[in-house]
Amino acid sequence: MPQDNSFLVERKTTISAPPEKIHALIADFRNWTLWSPWEGADPDMKRTYSGPDAGVGASYAWSGIRKAGSGNMTITDSKPGQIVVLDLVFTKPFKAENLTTFTIDPDADGSEVTWSMTGQNNLLFRLVGKVFSMDKVVGKDFEKGLAQLKTEAEKP
Repeated sequence: MPQDNSFLVERKTTISAPPEKIHALIADFRNWTLWSPWEGADPDMKRTYSGPDAGVGASYAWSGIRKAGSGNMTITDSKPGQIVVLDLVFTKPFKAENLTTFTIDPDADGSEVTWSMTGQNNLLFRLVGKVFSMDKVVGKDFEKGLAQLKTEAEKP
């Protein structure tokens, strides 16, 4: 029977800000420079934006060295104050295609934000996965990104 090579990485945080403010920081890729955990990975990273400024069809491509690598993201679903879904494609340092979802749920303290990524482990990650799971590889980045998103969204 074939082994399921899928993975899920998921992190949550509570942000003291309205869902619409958080959504605007996620649904417009130009705002990712304010909170993305990978922004400092390569100060010379090249960025290209296409499609609408925000929401469905908005695209962002990057090309850098080391940890930044290269790839692109396109928003495939966006409901203001509720959800942003991205198709995420990495081309370097490895090839992968993942589904990334940000869910924003109002709660008594503001908004609960969940950042998740699903996909299939390629051969490299199946081998490396014996020592490092995808959760260990990107989980800390998600935690850092959510902390930075929280700081940005909670600014007056």
